[in-house]
Amino acid sequence: MILVLLILIPLLAAKLTFFSKEAAKNVALLGSLLTLGLSVYAALNCGTENLAPFALNWMPAIGAQFSLAADGMAAMLCLLTGIIIPVVLLINRNKAIDNPGAYYALILYSQAGLMGVFLASDALLFYFFWELALIPVYFLCSRWGGERRIPVTFKFFVYTFVGSLMMLSALIYLSLQTNGVNAMSLQNIVAAGKALPMMQQHIIFVLLFLAFAIKMPIFPFHTWQPDAYEQSPTQVTIILSALMVKMGLYAVLRWLLPVVPEAMAYWSDTVMTLSIAGIVYASLIAMMQTNIKRLVAYSSIAHMGLMCAAAFSGTELSQQGLMVQMFNHGINITGMWVIVNMVENRYGTQDLKKMGGLANTAPGIAIALVIISFANIALPLTNGFIGEFMLFTGIFQSASHYHMVFMAVAGLGIILGAVYTLTMVQKVAYGENNSGVLAVAKMNAAEWTAVIVLIVFIIVLGVFPQPLIDLIGIR
Repeated sequence: MILVLLILIPLLAAKLTFFSKEAAKNVALLGSLLTLGLSVYAALNCGTENLAPFALNWMPAIGAQFSLAADGMAAMLCLLTGIIIPVVLLINRNKAIDNPGAYYALILYSQAGLMGVFLASDALLFYFFWELALIPVYFLCSRWGGERRIPVTFKFFVYTFVGSLMMLSALIYLSLQTNGVNAMSLQNIVAAGKALPMMQQHIIFVLLFLAFAIKMPIFPFHTWQPDAYEQSPTQVTIILSALMVKMGLYAVLRWLLPVVPEAMAYWSDTVMTLSIAGIVYASLIAMMQTNIKRLVAYSSIAHMGLMCAAAFSGTELSQQGLMVQMFNHGINITGMWVIVNMVENRYGTQDLKKMGGLANTAPGIAIALVIISFANIALPLTNGFIGEFMLFTGIFQSASHYHMVFMAVAGLGIILGAVYTLTMVQKVAYGENNSGVLAVAKMNAAEWTAVIVLIVFIIVLGVFPQPLIDLIGIR
């Protein structure tokens, strides 16, 4: 029942929020905190009878069930979602939002969809929640985004819609190859995929991989991302970069690699090459950015490239590192966007050339920026270090003949990441104040709460990551 509540509570809270009008912020925050409590309970009870799978006949005529289950990876991602959404709701708590009931309701609907994606063990249910998570984001971007929101949102919609259709066609084909009563179940889909001839495995691999690659995104399927991140409200950008990209990585591990293992082995070097190329490409583009939101957007593409390469390296250590890094990247990129949101609100611009002097006027924000930036470049004793160390070691251990090249080029991405991240810190926190704003406001209570929560995770998991490693090991 806990698994059902993880989806049901955000749905009910969204409905209440929609009609709450002036109280929308409080209702949405309360609903997100209840969901956070449930996600913590789920993480603590993963692998026990208290978190038993849930199954209900849904559409038996086509072999579809409303089936939910949570292993360590699913519980970890539900916990990440439970943590991030309250932070999202806190950062602009004192800022007026046009039609707040609809705005915050859509955020909660998206949270319900994300929970469903991570918990679904039925292919059709997985697709249903995949779309449920995306549709609210489309409306949030098109209604509350920046000046170029309409063409940018349309591009985002086209990319994701095409990817969703490819995924749906692959899942339907796989379900038709099963002989079981529950044709859409994950177990039957995996068995059907493994039994396919090699040529058909290739076709299924391409359809599923393209759908998931667009969502992560990795090079060269990333072109929708920087514009969407720039034009979306920062709260929505956090959901996109901290949570929705994890949908793609999760889907690779859950619905791609086990289903067509032979095709995966055949295509792994190609995908790793694209991923590693994306690290360098995105890092070089980030170094050239003067817009702080686009800089962080390209930094996210670089991180996704490393994680995708690890997913296809075929080693257990790299996949464990990937799961650790999915959680830690979610925390770190949220921290980056929280700081970007505070800086943009205070300076009234996204242009790095018009910032500066933050350490003098708002030292708390500057200190938080430095700590979160260190985590973003995987400095030892921050949570980013352990995940990246496992990723690199796993890639090095891979069976690919090119693993030394992959590791060396990916290491160059770390160096470039340090360059553009520390340059951004220098331009924002130090030097002269070039914004024309005489005094930059310090953090309010809601912002302090959000920042402290994130920094606690950065430091604690950087010093003692074992609880997270133990959680993802639960099958």
